[in-house]
Amino acid sequence: VQLQASGGGLVQPGGSLKLSCAASGSIFSGYIMAWYRQAPGKQRELVASLSNGGAIYYVNSVKGRFAISRDNAKNSVYLQMNSLKPEDTAVYYCNTRPAQLHYWGQGTLVTVSS
Repeated sequence: VQLQASGGGLVQPGGSLKLSCAASGSIFSGYIMAWYRQAPGKQRELVASLSNGGAIYYVNSVKGRFAISRDNAKNSVYLQMNSLKPEDTAVYYCNTRPAQLHYWGQGTLVTVSS
């Protein structure tokens, strides 16, 4: 089973996007859910995570601009991205934290450019 992220696209600097990821119930209820990204030529990095208990983590570069949330009824996790910068350009993935190999999907491309 892969986790499929959606909602990416081309946006101008300063713009916003909301990413979505739907997971099966068995994944959602048992794990911390997270968003990762991989920019061209760089390693994949953890962007944000959210536990069932509400513990939240953000990488420093997105603090104050991104917000992770989850809807347990829909087995979904979201990433609201505001004040986007060109350096946010990357393929974004959802997975558990720590990530599990078999859950990596194709990701969704976010391009921030004027």
